[in-house]
Parts: sequence; C-alpha cells; structure tokens
Amino acid sequence: MKRDQKITKLAKKLVELSMDNGVVTESKVGEVLTGFQQVQHRHHLAILKAFLNYLRREVALQTAVVSTPVGLSGDALSAIEVQFSKLYNRPVNVVTQPDTSLIAGVRVRVGDDVYDASVAGRLQRLAESVN
Repeated sequence: MKRDQKITKLAKKLVELSMDNGVVTESKVGEVLTGFQQVQHRHHLAILKAFLNYLRREVALQTAVVSTPVGLSGDALSAIEVQFSKLYNRPVNVVTQPDTSLIAGVRVRVGDDVYDASVAGRLQRLAESVN
C-alpha cells in the first residue's frame, strides 16, 4: 500500500474513533489526539493534516447552517433541527447565519447539500429558466 493511502486510511480511522454514537465530540477528539501523541509515527504531520480535513467534513455533515435575512424563533430552529436529523438519520445541530441577500425565506446547508427556500433563490431559478 502506498504511503498516501496508508495516511488516508489512518486519518479516516482516527475520525471514526473520534465519534460517540455517530457524532464527533470534543472529548473523543481529545482522547484520539492524546493517544496519537503517545505514538511516534513517521508521517505524523501528514496524518494530522488529513485527520483535520476529514474531521472538518464530518462536522460539516453534522451541522445545518441556516441562513436567513432576519432571525428565526427558537421553535423554528428546533423544527429545522428535528427535520434534518430525520432526513439524514443522524443528529444535526443548527447554526444560524444572517444573510440579507436572501430578501425573504431561508437557505439551509448541510455539508455539500443546499436547500434553498428563499425569494432570491426562486428569482434566480426563474431567471435561469427564462434564458
């Protein structure tokens, strides 16, 4: 097996070890890093860079970034959290982000998936269909 493949495989295994019931937790990541520190690995920096990259991906999959022009109520955010947790069949945390370019509505991003229910998104899709 090539060096890069071994590094990738080890980094992915470290991400798996960083999960508690399918969710990356700070305490598990700390345990993994403590254990990794005790082992003298030849390519430790490359492994840690790959681990960070895969860890960022996993955290992005567990986070729904909700963009709205104005703030949402706690009930609305809870409903979004429940809906996306059901959709992805795993716990999804909600983070809000103000975006005045949306005019009205909401845009939700989970990892690479974007769900757009905003007026700006509808206008853009309408403009694309006309051209």
